[in-house]
Amino acid sequence: MKPVRPADLIAVQPPRRTVAFSRRSLLLGGLGLAALSGPAFAGYAGVEAASMLDVTRYKLRPRGWPAGQRLTITVIADLHAGGPNMGLARIRDIVDASNALQSDIVLLLGDFVATHRFVTEPVAAPVWAAELMRLKAPLGVHAILGNHDWWFHQADIRAALAGARIPLMENDAVLLGEAGARFWLAGLGDQLAVPLGHGRFRGADDLAGTMARITTDDPVILMAHEPDIFTSVPERVSLTLAGHTHGGQVRLPLVWPAFVPSQYGARFAYGHIVEGGRDLIVSGGLGTSVVPLRVGVPPEIVHVELAA
Repeated sequence: MKPVRPADLIAVQPPRRTVAFSRRSLLLGGLGLAALSGPAFAGYAGVEAASMLDVTRYKLRPRGWPAGQRLTITVIADLHAGGPNMGLARIRDIVDASNALQSDIVLLLGDFVATHRFVTEPVAAPVWAAELMRLKAPLGVHAILGNHDWWFHQADIRAALAGARIPLMENDAVLLGEAGARFWLAGLGDQLAVPLGHGRFRGADDLAGTMARITTDDPVILMAHEPDIFTSVPERVSLTLAGHTHGGQVRLPLVWPAFVPSQYGARFAYGHIVEGGRDLIVSGGLGTSVVPLRVGVPPEIVHVELAA
């Protein structure tokens, strides 16, 4: 792949959002209170994590995607099931909101369970999987695993997805759609699957092997939990979809890029990124990691419309 030059970077307009819960007044008031007291700031951040829900919409025709071939995608990333912000009722609302979008396909980008020490309402794997089983789409519901799924309760998560009849894709690709409107859906293994200590990991990802499974000229959509793989994704892939970063989760001015879980800092933190003519969409996700708080990046369901 050719190196990306500054001239290849394209500034992309922010996505259009449909806000399921009004947040403008909460945001302004919450940030004002945050300037006065830490407890007020934490209170607002807890409300944003537990009560707000956006539908973030993107319309694009990425390179290699045929003109007139319309596809709608619902993306659910980083559910992190478990209260206080992702209890069973909250998961049920997310599934209902996702089904209301009536997309052609639903993609689950991993990290299904909350693993922070502040969990107040554990949600067992069969329980959240039963809710995800209610997701409906003509081209099905497809999943990959995230790093937390590898690190915690992996066997339970795999069994729950199998029990919910949600196919789990790991370095695999499947041809979907009707004749004349087909595309490949590829799912990558997790890039941080096995901790080796001292901030090093062994990935379960095999990008070359995944691409080798693609045997026709039909366009390709790639699911990857972490967006860092995007630097190696070939031009053959029309669109890469990722999660993992939570959009920074707590976006404080000047500070938050240092805490984005990516070796590239804020480069792939959130939204629609175009580099060298290749398209990446990074979801801000739904749940939380480390602490059950969000500021400036509300929980979101992503809706993508291709060839609009």
